[in-house]
Amino acid sequence: MTHRLTVIGTGYLGATHAACMADLGYEVLGLDVDKNKIDRLAGGEVPFYEPGLEPVLRRNLENGRLRFTTSYDEAAEFGDVHFVCVGTPQKSGEYAADMTYVDEAVSALASRLRRPCVIVGKSTVPVGTAARLEQAIARLSPADGDAVLAWNPEFLREGFAVQDTLHPDRIVVGVPGDQAAAERAEKTLREIYAPMLSEGTPFIVADYPTAELVKVSANAFLATKISFINAMAEVCEAAHADVTKLSEALSYDDRIGGKFLGPGLGFGGGCLPKDIRAFMARAGELGADQALTFLREVDEINIRRRTRMVDLARHLLGGSFIGRTVGVLGAAFKPNSDDIRDSPALDVAATIRAQGARVTVYDPQAMGNARRAQPDLEFAGSALEAATGAHVVLLLTEWNEFREMDPGELGDVVAERNIVDGRNALDPDHWRAAGWHYRALGRPGPR
Repeated sequence: MTHRLTVIGTGYLGATHAACMADLGYEVLGLDVDKNKIDRLAGGEVPFYEPGLEPVLRRNLENGRLRFTTSYDEAAEFGDVHFVCVGTPQKSGEYAADMTYVDEAVSALASRLRRPCVIVGKSTVPVGTAARLEQAIARLSPADGDAVLAWNPEFLREGFAVQDTLHPDRIVVGVPGDQAAAERAEKTLREIYAPMLSEGTPFIVADYPTAELVKVSANAFLATKISFINAMAEVCEAAHADVTKLSEALSYDDRIGGKFLGPGLGFGGGCLPKDIRAFMARAGELGADQALTFLREVDEINIRRRTRMVDLARHLLGGSFIGRTVGVLGAAFKPNSDDIRDSPALDVAATIRAQGARVTVYDPQAMGNARRAQPDLEFAGSALEAATGAHVVLLLTEWNEFREMDPGELGDVVAERNIVDGRNALDPDHWRAAGWHYRALGRPGPR
């Protein structure tokens, strides 16, 4: 059976999923209530930066396997399988996830379903959401119980989303408690993901709550690992030790491993910060808040790294930013992305400007988003331009072009050769040999 797929929500997750599923040979209809976003996608333009996605999008628009719409009626009529990929942002002033978009999308779709189909949730949601939505679908759908819900969390890494969609490291599917419905949901998703399964990708079938917990548990573990090494950086600074050597030594322990053990400015973006906060909020609602109290410290360690970055830069300038010029390299929360949500880099830049400095920012991809978010900052067209006249340069996002900078060339344009490496991405000896006063998070200064 050849399934026709819809993807509800065409943000980062949805646009990627729609294009990649079409690339596997399926007919795909992407839906969003934002007409501007739909028009851009239909014209072959990806509204965000993601390496490799635009060619996949254009290829499948041209061959006719991929279309976009704003009509729920069209989507309900078209699809055999409906993937729900809308956002779950953090509620304003709270830790909890805002489920408005998920609830609205599922309600709008369910009320129009008149034939058998499978609805597949991919959004990151609080545990218990799928069971609640299953009841809503049964209540709203004219399909008389033939609309089955499954939960299939996503594990995309920004910068590697196409690869992670087409060649995932695992596929997790949460199925209903009813045996017949569970078998139907599992069979459908095994068919859709057959190309991945043929490569040996693990396929894990679980109940709804377990599937919902996988994504937030993975993000909580990842955030904890990042904050752990940054907590060790705090200790190293106090003890005049080198956290990069500590991290290297730890990485050879098979029980620990070196991935995401890189000390620096900490994590940001649209997933880790809001997901661990939503996880804490949901645990509290379930009466299990004590199990996740450690995540509050994980979050606080992460925020403290930003404060420490500001302190290091201020110290290099003699204790004050007033009347000084600061060049900032990086605005996105990570390289290979234009995402500035909860970006440590942009947060540090804005904080320093508020303390009296003139701050000029450059990022290879995130300039447009950064200008809209922080219009009071100044922006440059290159790293050299951002550093021109600077009394201190801050490396805050570890783009390769920053890693490969010539310290002599950069030194020719600055007012003073001071640099703070917020990502431990540069060779201290190389930069010091070029006359720079080099400092980094978790590493001692020159003796």
